[in-house]
Formats: sequence, C-alpha cells, structure tokens
Amino acid sequence: MNELSPSQKTEINSNVVSVFQAGAFFGALFFYPIGEIWGRKLGLILSAFLLVFGAGISLEAKHSTGLASIYAGRVITGLGVGGCSGMAPIYISECSPAKIRGKLVGMWEMSWQIGGIVGYWINYGVLQIYPQAETMVDSICNSVNLSQLRSIPTDHPYSVYEMENIIKDVEDKKSKLANDGFFAPILKLFLSKKLLYRLLLSTSLFPMQNGAGINAITYYSPAIFASFGITGSKAGLLSTGIFGILKAFAALVWMFCIVDRLGRRTALIYFSFPCSICMWYIGAYIKIAKPGLRVANGDTHQDAGGKAAQAMLYIWTIFYGSSWNGTPWVINSEIFSQEVRTLTQAINSMSNWFWAFIMGRFSGEAVKAIGYKFYFIFATCMAVFPIVIFFLYPETKGVPLEAVDYLFEVPAWRARPYAMAKYQKEYQKQNLSTSIPEEQLEKRLD
Repeated sequence: MNELSPSQKTEINSNVVSVFQAGAFFGALFFYPIGEIWGRKLGLILSAFLLVFGAGISLEAKHSTGLASIYAGRVITGLGVGGCSGMAPIYISECSPAKIRGKLVGMWEMSWQIGGIVGYWINYGVLQIYPQAETMVDSICNSVNLSQLRSIPTDHPYSVYEMENIIKDVEDKKSKLANDGFFAPILKLFLSKKLLYRLLLSTSLFPMQNGAGINAITYYSPAIFASFGITGSKAGLLSTGIFGILKAFAALVWMFCIVDRLGRRTALIYFSFPCSICMWYIGAYIKIAKPGLRVANGDTHQDAGGKAAQAMLYIWTIFYGSSWNGTPWVINSEIFSQEVRTLTQAINSMSNWFWAFIMGRFSGEAVKAIGYKFYFIFATCMAVFPIVIFFLYPETKGVPLEAVDYLFEVPAWRARPYAMAKYQKEYQKQNLSTSIPEEQLEKRLD
C-alpha cells in the first residue's frame, strides 16, 4: 500500500467498501424467500453463519494472497448483513407491543452502534500498542410474557383474545402461503397502486438518509477529518473514535427518549435543520480556509476554524444519530400489512444497501473532486427533506400494526389521530370494551 499513488489507494479503499455493500444488496434479495417460506429465525441463523464465515476469510489476508481474501470475505459478510437487515426489524416489530415497538427495534440499531465503536477504536488501540503492526487485527412462556407486558393475568379476557389473534394470524399466513403460493405477496404488492406508493415512500427513506452524509462520513471519516487540518494517523483515528462514541450515544438517546416519545416523523423533521447548519459551516470553512492546501504546504497546525468544523461534525453526529440513523428502519418495519411485510422489508434493505454502495464507492473520489461542494450537497438535502417528511410520511408512533392501513387514508400530518380513532371504533365493535377495563383499552391504544 505504501508504494501506491493516492489515487490508487482511494480506488482500493472504495472497492473494499463497495464490495461489502454489493454483497449486502444481494443478501437482502436472496434471504427474502428464506424468511418468507422457512421463517425469520432460520434466516437469521444463516445470516449469522455468513457473518462469521466471511470475517474468517478476511482474516486470511496476507501479503502472499493480496486483496483477494479481503474482497471475498467482505462479499460473504455483506450477504449476511443484508439478510439480517431484511429480517431482524420485522421479526422484532411483529413480537413487540405498539407502545414500545420503537425502543425494541432501536435496540437492534444500538447493537450496530456498539459494533461500530469496536470498529472505530480497535485501529487506534492497535496503533498505540503496536505502532508498526496495524495488520495484526483485521415458546412456552409466550402467554406469560404477553401478560406481563400488559400488566394483566394470563387468563384475562383481553390476554386470551390477543394470544388467540396472534395464533390465528400465524396460521392464516401459513395457510395463505400454502394456498396462494410463493408469488402471492409479490403479485399483491406490485398489482396494488396503494402498496406501490407506500413502497416508494419506504425505499425513499434510504437515499434521503444517505443525503444526510452518513455513509460518506462513516467510511471516509479519516479523510474527512484530514480535510479539517487534522494530521497524523493517531490524531485521525482518535477523532474517528470519538465520532463512533458520539454516534452510539445518540442512538441511546434516540432509543430511550425520542422514537417512542417524540415520535418518528417529528424527529426526522426537526432534527434535520441542525444537521443542515453543521454541513453549511463545514463546507464554508473548507471553501474559505483551504486547510488541505495549507497542510500540503507544510503547515500542520489546526486553526480555530478547523476545530470548529470538527466540533460541527460531532454536533451533526448527535442530531443525525438521534433521528435519521435508526428511524427509517423503524418506520419501514411498521407501515406494511402482514401479507407483504417480509417482501417489502427485503426490498427496503436492498434500497439501503444500494445507496450505501453508491456512497461508499464514489464518496472518496467526490471529496477529492469537488471538495467543499460535497458538504453543501448534504446541507441542502437536510434543508429540503423535512418538507418531504411533513407532507408525505405519517406518524407511526404507538399505532398498532393492524391499523397502519388507516394512516394512508388521509393527509400525513393528521394521519395518526385519524388512524387511532378509527382503530378504536373497530376495536369496540368486537364487544370487548365491556369485559376489558378502560385503562387497559387506553393502554392498548396509547
């Protein structure tokens, strides 16, 4: 690597990043029939096997084998990541009560951030300990659980009713799959204009998420910090490690304080504007101060503007991590009916990994080619996307999965109250309100 030119290094870095994204794209596609026919659990087990197997192949990389084992391992690991990203969110959402569904799906997102912290800091730790050797590291209890979540006895009429409905839904899906065939969900999705519109909304969340700049910053953070005037491997890795910790902290804030309290839609709208301001400043600083040119001329001192740009990136990380990082996955696991949920989640995962591939493959070259304008693009996106969210995306916070279809019968900004009211009327038609205490009914609909 030391003998390569900067452009060759950029190309190799882009390839290592992008082959993983490509593997994840096809993993989301290939694991759809597994999750649909044989179940989410088997699909998640196979995904985990591919994750471990791919990592093992990557560990075989050495001077004599070149980059082949790294590329192969990244592709196989990507297949596993794509598979689990398509099944884990819906598996969690289907097992979760509406009131805490966002938190539980958020715990899946939090596990990504914990792994990210390890990934960010392990390079710095190895460089500290071994400065010359960076390559050394490359079902019986269901009713009990349901009753505890509802704070009612297992033989309570409401608990019995809900458990019977869950069993009925599972049996209906098995029967429907057996009678209608494997292609029934595909036909139902692509022959319905309403579902296609909903699919357009869900898949569009991921190009918007990348429009915030996350994958560009995640995969090229050392180069981005270098553009602020930060020099030296240790300084760059330390700055990147702090970025990873802040992103994980923001995910915790999002999971416990925002997604099920403030709401999905509200977080996406209001937290976008601080992200936009931060990106405007970073782009303006690079345009005016030209830190890269100053470092090339031998001035390695980071000025006050560079420190402010670094702080702005950290502020951006907190606001982004508290909104756009995990919210699209929560929304997409909620807005489709049971018949097509596995299929749509696979397509949504493919959208995520496709746009991650695009950003991972070309961001390094874009930073070198257009410099400060790269950040202005992200700033503009974060200023425009809240308008899109306001007019097109309904609030799903606390809405039962059985009521999500009602969200798309009225304009997005008044969808949640309408859906909850309509669901309550349908619920009361079942003549359950006479046998269930009012506080339990309110708890169910909260």
